[in-house]
Amino acid sequence: MKKLSALLLLSLATYNIHAQSFIQAYQNRAEQVTQTNITSLLQEFAGLGVKTTGSTANTNTLNWLKGKYQAFGYSTSQITEDSFTYNGNTTKNLIITKTGTVYPNIYVIICGHYDTVAGAGVSDNGSGTAILLEAARILKDIPTEYSVKFIHFSGEEQGLLGSSHYVNNVVFQNNVRSINLKVVFNIDQVGGQLGNINNTIKCESDQSGQTANNAPSLAFTQQLAVCTTLYSPLQTSMSNTYASDYIPFENKGDIITGFYEYERSFNEHTVNDTFANVDPTYVYNVGKASVGALQHFAVASTTILATDENQGNQLESVKIYPNPAKNILNIDLPDHIKNFNVEITDMSGKLVLKSENETKINVSNLLNGVYICSLKSENKKIINKILIEK
Repeated sequence: MKKLSALLLLSLATYNIHAQSFIQAYQNRAEQVTQTNITSLLQEFAGLGVKTTGSTANTNTLNWLKGKYQAFGYSTSQITEDSFTYNGNTTKNLIITKTGTVYPNIYVIICGHYDTVAGAGVSDNGSGTAILLEAARILKDIPTEYSVKFIHFSGEEQGLLGSSHYVNNVVFQNNVRSINLKVVFNIDQVGGQLGNINNTIKCESDQSGQTANNAPSLAFTQQLAVCTTLYSPLQTSMSNTYASDYIPFENKGDIITGFYEYERSFNEHTVNDTFANVDPTYVYNVGKASVGALQHFAVASTTILATDENQGNQLESVKIYPNPAKNILNIDLPDHIKNFNVEITDMSGKLVLKSENETKINVSNLLNGVYICSLKSENKKIINKILIEK
C-alpha cells in the first residue's frame, strides 16, 4: 500500500462525518449478513482448492458461484460470463446485474477476484468473494436507484487479466464506452489473521494515475469510511489504491474505491492462506460495512419493505469468548434462549466436545489449535472459529 499524501490527510481532517445520515433500513439489511453464512462460504471456498486461472478448480469455483446466485433467485438473464484465455486455457469473469429503478443505465460495480495462487486463497480473495455473495443475497429484492453489477473476476493474480479484459471489451467496445459507471467498489483480501486485533479496515482512495478522477475517488472513499462507521463496528484507516481489480477502471477514468485488511496477514500467495488462518468475524464485520456502503452508493430503498427485514438470526448476538481460550469458553446468550447445544470440531471435522445448555464450557482437555464451534437452538445455528492457546 502507498503512503498517504499530506493533502489527503488534510482533506480527511476537514471532512464532515455528519454529511451522511444513518438510515435504519440500511442497518437492518447490513445486520442480515450472518456469521454462519460467512463462515460456511469461507469453508466452501477453501474446499475448492487452488484456483489457478484456467485450472479445473478455477472452473469449478465459477460454477459454484453461479449455483449460489441461482439459489438466491437471480435469473438466467441476470447472470452473464465474460471469457478470456490465459496460457491457452479459457477462464471467465462472472457478472450478475441488478437493474436500477431510476438510473438503469448507470451502474455501481462491486467486485472481487476468485482466482488464487499457491493456496486455497481463503483471504485472498475468498473473503471478498463471500462478502459479494452475502450482499447479493440480501439486496436481491431491494430496489436501488442505480443498477448494480456484482462481478467476480478471474486472472487477477496474473496481472489483473480478468478486470482488464472486462474493461477493454465490455465497458469499452472498440475504445467507445458502452457502460456508464457511477463507482467501482473493490473488495480484496479482507480475511485478517486469526489472533490479530482485527478492528480496523483500510478504505482505499485513488490518488495517482489519472488526476481527474482523484477528487471524486476521495469523496466516495470518505463516504465508504462513514458507511463503515455507521453500519459496522469497524474503525477505518484511509489508504491509497494499489494493484487490484479497480486499476483497469481507474486507467479509463472511472471512479474507484475499495476495502483491504488493515492488519496484514502476509498469508496471501502462500500455502498458508487457509481457512484456519483467517478471522471469519473480521470478514463478517467487513461484510456489514460493505452492505451498508453498497446501499448508499446505489441509493437503495429507505423503506423497510417486509417483516423479514427485521427478522434475523437472533443467535448472531451470542458472544463466545475469550478467543483465544485457555480453559473455559463462555457462552453469552439473550435471556429468552433457554435450550441450546454446542459442538466443537477440529479442522478435519472430527467432533471433540459436545455440551447442552452450558454457558461455561471446559475446554482444558483440548490441544492448542483452531476449532469450529457450532451453537444450535431450535432451527437456528451459528458457527464461530475459536483458537485454543495454553
